[in-house]
Amino acid sequence: MSVPKHVRKSSVLIRTMTKKDIPKVVELQKVAFPYMAAEGVYWKPEQLEKHLKVFPEGQFVAEYHDKIVGSCSSLIITLKSEYEDHTWRSACGDSFFKNHDPKGDSLYGADVSAHPDHRRLGIATKLYDARKTLAIKLNLRRIIAGARLFNYCDHAKEFTPLEYVAKVKRHEIKEPVLSFQIRNGFKFIKILPNYMKDPRSLNNATFIEWKNPHFIEKS
Repeated sequence: MSVPKHVRKSSVLIRTMTKKDIPKVVELQKVAFPYMAAEGVYWKPEQLEKHLKVFPEGQFVAEYHDKIVGSCSSLIITLKSEYEDHTWRSACGDSFFKNHDPKGDSLYGADVSAHPDHRRLGIATKLYDARKTLAIKLNLRRIIAGARLFNYCDHAKEFTPLEYVAKVKRHEIKEPVLSFQIRNGFKFIKILPNYMKDPRSLNNATFIEWKNPHFIEKS
């Protein structure tokens, strides 16, 4: 007898990452991002250790029956201007989160990963919700990120990245990442070219934003 979907989803536990989780998160990264892993783009143990040192509250894992099936890494930053062009590296201050600023106003989503064999469990939604809860708790103004255009490589000869996004928003092209983010309350701001090395997005990303509805302006 199959387990009902809502029961399976309720079995996913979101918690903060610990040092013991690091080897499992590294392996998860390789499975979740095979195209990027082939380019050597995935978290290394020493980088995850640094994330836990500078901002432990911002690092989450998803557990399902004692297995790590998802993770996300975050830091706090302030952009020089609200929607400035940036790369992943310039926002994060490299893979060791050197730009983390506890006095910043924005939670920056450095990555989200979910195991491909467990994609129907609502893992990414729960990780996004954990970030929203954290942003509200810390009274941060917003959550921002540069997000992948996962299927853009299949349409790059026909459309610019901006044209591609317009078609995704009109439901004319299937794009799992951006569509998911819009469903989860994020707004598309603009295209970030040369954001990071990503063969599927052709190095492009979408600047996305979720504004904290409970934010209280500091006097």
